[in-house]
This record gives sequence, C-alpha cells and structure tokens, in this order.
Amino acid sequence: MSASWKQLLFQILLLVSCRRINTKTPGPTAPPLVPITSLPTDERSASLEGESHTEKVELLNPVNLSLACTWTGNQNKLPNITGFWRKDGDEVENSQVTVQLEGDQYKLKRVFSIVSEESLGSYSCVFGSEEAKIEFVLAAPQVGELRDKPIVSYVGDSGVIACKMEETKPKPITWNWYKANGTDKEQIFAVAEPLRYEIKNEERKTKLVVHNLTEADGGLYYCGAVYAISTTMSHVELRVISFQEPLKPFIAIVIEVIVLVAAILLYERCQAKKNYTAGNGTIDQTNTMTQGENIEPEESSSVRQRKI
Repeated sequence: MSASWKQLLFQILLLVSCRRINTKTPGPTAPPLVPITSLPTDERSASLEGESHTEKVELLNPVNLSLACTWTGNQNKLPNITGFWRKDGDEVENSQVTVQLEGDQYKLKRVFSIVSEESLGSYSCVFGSEEAKIEFVLAAPQVGELRDKPIVSYVGDSGVIACKMEETKPKPITWNWYKANGTDKEQIFAVAEPLRYEIKNEERKTKLVVHNLTEADGGLYYCGAVYAISTTMSHVELRVISFQEPLKPFIAIVIEVIVLVAAILLYERCQAKKNYTAGNGTIDQTNTMTQGENIEPEESSSVRQRKI
C-alpha cells in the first residue's frame, strides 16, 4: 500500500473517531453556584448563638442570592476556624475558607445563583468541625389549606376540586392541574368538546371541575401554583362512588337483623319440640305404671284361689 493511501486511511479513521466523541450525549449539569451577572441580586442573613438554626427563604424569580451567616462562637473563642457551605447535605466544592474572629463573632458569606427549580433546596453554612450550622431552605411559596379528607362525588355527577394560596403569599403567575398516573403526574387541559374538564383560575384560587364522573376519575389530583422560579404542588383526593354505595351499611344491618331473628325463631322452635317430647314421655310412663298397678291385684287374687 502506498504512503498516500495510508495517509488517507488514517485521516478517515481520525474523522470517524472525532464524530463519535462529538455525538456523545452530555450528562445532566449541576445548578450553577457561581453568580450570573445578568440576574438581580438579593441578600438574606441569619445569626446564631447556639448550635443550629433554620431560616426559610421564599423566592419567586431567578436571583443571585447572597447568604450571610453570623455565629457568636463557643467558650473557646479561637482566633480563626474553618467554615464551608453545603447544598442538600453535600459540601460545595471549593467553599472551605478560614474565618477570623471579629468582634467576638465569626462571619461567613457566599453568593449563589438560583436560576431554576433545581437550584432550590437546602443551603447550609457550617462553622468548625460541625460545631454550628445555619440552614437556609429555599423554596417557592407553598400552597396552603391542604385537605386531609377526600372529596366524595357520585358517578355521573360533576366533582369540584379547589386549591387556594394564602392572602399573605404572592400571587402565582397561573395555575396548572395534574392527575396522578401511577408514579407520574399527567397535566389536565380544559377542552370544550367533549366537556370533561373545566379550570377556573382566580388569582390566588383555582378550581377544577370534572364532568360526567366515572369510577376511573377517582384518585389524586395536584394543583400547581406557577412562579418564575418553580411550581409548588398540593394534592387533593377525589373518591367517586355509585348511588348504591351509601345503602351498603343499611343493607348489611338489615341482613344482620334478619339472621338474628331467624336464629331466635329456630332456637324457640327447637326448645318447644324438646318440651313436647319430654311431656309425651312422662304421660306414657304414667300410663304404664297405672296398668302395672291394675294387673298386680288380679295376680294376687289368682294366687289365693290356687292356695284354697
């Protein structure tokens, strides 16, 4: 094989290998922790005197969030300690720093870019070797008024499921509805024809109307309050029963009463039969004894006659 053909074959193999490398599917990217300059900024701070403290932070939009921690320290008051950050229990890479004691306090600060739902969660500043910790729980506003008991409707009727955001909470952009489908949630859309689902949104309130209910419509329904940073969920259970369902306890009671009455009547009949049988046996015994008494004198008289 000539040198030109070898060089051409080498170039083809090199091109194929490069294409294979470039077509690999990239893995999931971690949420950015480095601040993005285009985002607005916000700051939250917390002070700690004991060993741990939890601070809840509600967010509506993507933001560069500055988290500041202040710890008064322990009795030792070392001139410097180690501090670092954690995200959902895992240590943030390159977050360990030396914290100096300033005015009898230790201060630790870091800026995080909260750009999506994956960026939300638990952010903790840790002082020393687990000596003290302040936890910031980042989340969108949560839907209130969680209903514990299910909503009960009948087959063929319309079921109404409602969710509400508290007045003190910010208004969501919109509301979405979902139905549990095994381990997944299937979004519900309002369709005019045929009219099965109807969604009514009123700022902090939402209602889902399910028309022409069947038993298959029963299950868990989720209302989602949509914010720019995330969608928060709340669930309600819908139970669909037939009109015969409420009668089942009454029918069961009637059957129990009938069985009890039949048992009582059967018992009384058996007792009456036993008493009747016992009475006849006493009469026969009396008659037998009477006949025996009548025969005995006759036998005595015949014996006397023989002796004479």
